Amino acid sequence: MKKILVVLVSMITVPLIITNFFYDYKIKKIETGFNSNKSVQTIRVLQEDNSIQTLNLEEYLIGVVSSEVPVYFEEEAIKAQAVAARTYALKQIENRKNETYDVTDNTSSQVYQTDSELRIKWKENYDTYINKIKKCVKDTEGEYVSYNDEVIYAFFFSTSNGKTEDNKNVFGKDLPYLRVVDSSFDESETSSFTSSKSFTMLEFYNKLGLSYNENLNITDEVRTESGRVSNIKINGTKFTGRNFQSKLSLRSNDFSIKKEGNNVIITTKGFGHGVGMSQYGANALAKQNKTYEDILKYYYQGTKIEKL
Repeated sequence: MKKILVVLVSMITVPLIITNFFYDYKIKKIETGFNSNKSVQTIRVLQEDNSIQTLNLEEYLIGVVSSEVPVYFEEEAIKAQAVAARTYALKQIENRKNETYDVTDNTSSQVYQTDSELRIKWKENYDTYINKIKKCVKDTEGEYVSYNDEVIYAFFFSTSNGKTEDNKNVFGKDLPYLRVVDSSFDESETSSFTSSKSFTMLEFYNKLGLSYNENLNITDEVRTESGRVSNIKINGTKFTGRNFQSKLSLRSNDFSIKKEGNNVIITTKGFGHGVGMSQYGANALAKQNKTYEDILKYYYQGTKIEKL
């Protein structure tokens, strides 16, 4: 399936890949006390055919960064992505040191595409695009984000709803470097900042596992500090915002619901879970002449950039 997607995905559709990153991510256990192993040079990647490939970490990052952000992004935003992706990889290497692999090559970890896949995707633009990505990875070689001398959970996502989300509202752990920060500049970066999705009443109830009812009663809506839905009741049945989002395959859990005749229209803001670095927000900051270090320290509060 991944091979087919590689052929179809273009520079413009890369954000569709980005969106799913960490969408269903679960932290089984938050590990602490990881002071980066300065001997780390390789990473074990589980591929779609269930084989495990051991790759040079920096080479792996070229395939990840090429897949996780649009190549037309500003260089400083791409560099920020490179450091975030390296940081995530280092955390996985430590947390999974007793497992058979560190990361997958798909959206359950970070999307990784091989050089041959990138050649198919970029066609005649391959040389220009790959050189840009390689430069950004090389310019940040070995750099990662730390907090109190520990490698952080460098979560990232596509587009905020105007603010990032507190980690505890998504992944359940109170991490001081993953708080709510303003990211209102996202809206100017993408035409899909808001999006609407229509369901028939029957589809809506079926997806939620509810009995059909011509009367749609929405009550007890609770939102987080960032404006995303934490809890909501539909005809007396309670859903978390994240669960509601997942059942209806919405772009985010900042949504509003409107009944129009026999249809339900749901409008969302943003794209992704909202924790950590907003990729389109990073690009907006880069256009404001912020460096990749500025961007990383803005989204990951109280952190510093270190080098292997």
